[in-house]
Amino acid sequence: MSKIDDLIKQYCPDGVVYQELGRVLKPKENINWKSNASNTFQYIDLSSVDRVTHNISNTSEISSETAPSRAQQIVRSGDVLFGTTRPTLKRYTVIDKDFDGQIASTGFCVLRPSDELLTNFLFHLIGSFDFNNYVEFTQKGASYPSISDVEVKKFKIPVPPLEVQREIANILDKFTSLETELEAELEARKKQYEFYRNQLLSFDESVTHWTTLGEVLGYEQPSKYIVRSTEYNDSYGTPVLTAGQSFVLGYTNEADGIYNSSEDNPVVIFDDFTTSSHWVDFDFKVKSSAMKMLRPKRSMGVDFRYVYHFMKTIKYSPQDHARQWISRYSQIELPLPTEAEQNRIVSILDKFDALVNDITIGLPAEITARRKQHEYYRNKLLTFQELPA
Repeated sequence: MSKIDDLIKQYCPDGVVYQELGRVLKPKENINWKSNASNTFQYIDLSSVDRVTHNISNTSEISSETAPSRAQQIVRSGDVLFGTTRPTLKRYTVIDKDFDGQIASTGFCVLRPSDELLTNFLFHLIGSFDFNNYVEFTQKGASYPSISDVEVKKFKIPVPPLEVQREIANILDKFTSLETELEAELEARKKQYEFYRNQLLSFDESVTHWTTLGEVLGYEQPSKYIVRSTEYNDSYGTPVLTAGQSFVLGYTNEADGIYNSSEDNPVVIFDDFTTSSHWVDFDFKVKSSAMKMLRPKRSMGVDFRYVYHFMKTIKYSPQDHARQWISRYSQIELPLPTEAEQNRIVSILDKFDALVNDITIGLPAEITARRKQHEYYRNKLLTFQELPA
């Protein structure tokens, strides 16, 4: 950081001017859908912006004949887009190339830096702790929170000399690049994991014993483990789970009706409508009755972890909104090689699983550590002594 310290001493030793964001932006440009000569527009979907890499993956052409008649903001290379309404609230990205007549969809504002502000410096400011706190405090609407363009542009930002901005942006860009590389590595490892899992769990019907999931797994209804209050608090001790993607919904202090599970006595929670599942080896409560707890039946000669890995390879799409375990899913055939072969497969797949999913080791832990380091330096580098008015 010595170079930045030297630049601050050289260019702004007494402090930095803070200005409302709107005062260091170029005026926005609007265009009416109907006035486009080519009769088509590029429509940006900010909901496709990745929360980690901030890359936008979805733009689509839309005809002026089917587009809304109101004017929209033109997007240019170097613009920073910031989501102002749910579900894109607080998502942001930088447009890195020009599109002739490209139009931004509703739900975000276009921030076009003036000559006083570098694009990458603004990009990092938008992701800062102070700006996110400002948005949280200023947004309106409990069920559908949003913040207006006007309020976004009232946020006061530090505007150091361009030389200082450039050096800070260069440092923070390296953190962003490293996180992006780690995310790409994690995605590649996940695909590799899925490939080997499918390979290891594919058997010829003639060379192994077959049974069904329902033959080896018993189930329990979750009724007595359902949480009464959804007033969750991270300081409470017992997690409340769902078998869906979110998994941990929050934490409760309710002391009764806890499902007991451990590393020696694990359970699989199974969403009875979507068939999503999670391996659980700790005590918990559940959110609703729309799941089943699955455990192996006694003396079945199966490695429970092997069965769970196999379930993750099943391609099953529920055709109706009905409880799936009893009606169909439990009847799915399960290949059952020898216990020694089951153990060998589990040993291989657990190593992959730890690499791509365990938040204490492997790539997820590395990404978490780098993200915390990034946030620390971003907040440190974007905090300046304010120049007295």
